[in-house]
Amino acid sequence: MRVESVYLPDRSSPTDHYYFFAYHVEIANQSSKIVQLLSRSWIIVDSDGQEQRVEGPGVIGEQPVLAPGESFDYTSFCPLRTESGSMHGTYSMIVADSRETFEAEIAPFELAVPHVVN
Repeated sequence: MRVESVYLPDRSSPTDHYYFFAYHVEIANQSSKIVQLLSRSWIIVDSDGQEQRVEGPGVIGEQPVLAPGESFDYTSFCPLRTESGSMHGTYSMIVADSRETFEAEIAPFELAVPHVVN
């Protein structure tokens, strides 16, 4: 799994303490079995330590099925009330043939406004 985030200044309003970020996720099936993403659970923490949980079925309205070696990528968004924070979580997955479920961990990644250094 690979995640990249980017600050979107045109959708942000720092004077209103509103910072908008996009994050791009690539999910790759590195197993030998067909799997499906059922749901997601994100924990979003801003730099003040305020935590928000986001849970729901699939990602961006989809519950992709991935054959061995296949990948699925998507972009989503996250607003914060501080200039920086982080996200981490899990995807609930199911193995097609055995109906066995497992959690795929999403390591913490940073959301941060880039600062110009002179």
